[in-house]
Amino acid sequence: MKTMLTNAKALKADIARLTTQEKNAALFAMADALLACEAEILSANALDLEAAQASISTVMLDRLRLSSQRIAGMAQGIRDVAALPDPVGLTLEEHTRADGLQIQKVSVPMGVIAIIYESRPNVTSDAAALALKSGNVCILRGGKEAFRSANAIVEALRSGLRKVGISPYAINLVQDTSRESATALMTANGYVDLLIPRGGAGLINACVRTATVPCIATGTGICHVYVEKTADLDMAAAIIENAKTSRPSVCNAEEVLLVDKEIAPAFLPMLQQRIPQVELRLDETAAAIISGTPATPADFDTEFLDYILAVKCVDGVAEAVAHIAAHSTGHSEAIVTQNKEAEQVFVSGVDSAAVYVNASTRFTDGGEFGLGCEMGISTQKLHARGPMGLRELTTYKYVIHGTGHIR
Repeated sequence: MKTMLTNAKALKADIARLTTQEKNAALFAMADALLACEAEILSANALDLEAAQASISTVMLDRLRLSSQRIAGMAQGIRDVAALPDPVGLTLEEHTRADGLQIQKVSVPMGVIAIIYESRPNVTSDAAALALKSGNVCILRGGKEAFRSANAIVEALRSGLRKVGISPYAINLVQDTSRESATALMTANGYVDLLIPRGGAGLINACVRTATVPCIATGTGICHVYVEKTADLDMAAAIIENAKTSRPSVCNAEEVLLVDKEIAPAFLPMLQQRIPQVELRLDETAAAIISGTPATPADFDTEFLDYILAVKCVDGVAEAVAHIAAHSTGHSEAIVTQNKEAEQVFVSGVDSAAVYVNASTRFTDGGEFGLGCEMGISTQKLHARGPMGLRELTTYKYVIHGTGHIR
């Protein structure tokens, strides 16, 4: 670990100086190498899947599983990053003082970015691409369930870097998946400029508690959909079906449904028919309307990442907003409504990174937001919020031009 950190720190100035053309050439080479190494990556992934069968859920196995189509999507994600504007070297602000001193605020790379993540192999290529395009060296530390897959992906990406003459140490994968290696990254002061944990609540909370390097909390998503009394019920059912069932293992999936009491008797039976595969955990009001599992208080504070949905009936938009304020993780919330006043109360009152009106929470994603791909979803407010793309992986410095000015 010490050698990896030292090499990364030594290389960050060289990576920061790469031109846009050099970075884009590297990204295209990385994408090509990913496709060229498909057989090796799929073989490694098959070993990961076999080893994880007895230890993780079906939906988590889906997050771990790779296919030719998913690898092609990863390669396209890298190309999409190459097509984005370079975030480095931008003049963000400038002004000239009365005495002629020129002051510019210029975007620069963070330096060395460490990413600790769990069993999603695609994060490996997404993170590497975003780090390189933003002029950063990255240190990746994946979970043990996906280690073979991540290692094969990194080897492919590094082969792409070699082809264009860039040091393969711009992309690093920690070979040790123990807690000690994670702690070492969290406390690598002087080496790691930014730490991004990407995974479940346990991982993120551990990083926030332990990290002595700058850390961004990401990902935990107790996402709500509120069906207001004027909602188009067919639209609401379609949005909830998508938000809950299209991929329940991801952080932008819906975990809690809030329904206006006035329409609950008409809407809940309709919804239950539409999503029979979902276990509904019902508050007392909902349980009097449809059958399901009685909800406990903990159900409204749980990121299930599974075919489970907590359901609560509320008396209007104010109660919905209050419930979200008490239980949300600040990720993504949605209202389904035809009432502009209710919409405004919801949008202004909900303090989350993404607030939707008549749309699924599943759109909270770097690719869907036009960022190419993402480093994670920040649920805090400093310095980044929501899907983290290229701009969020840069900082800035002031460049001042004088003509012999003294103070």
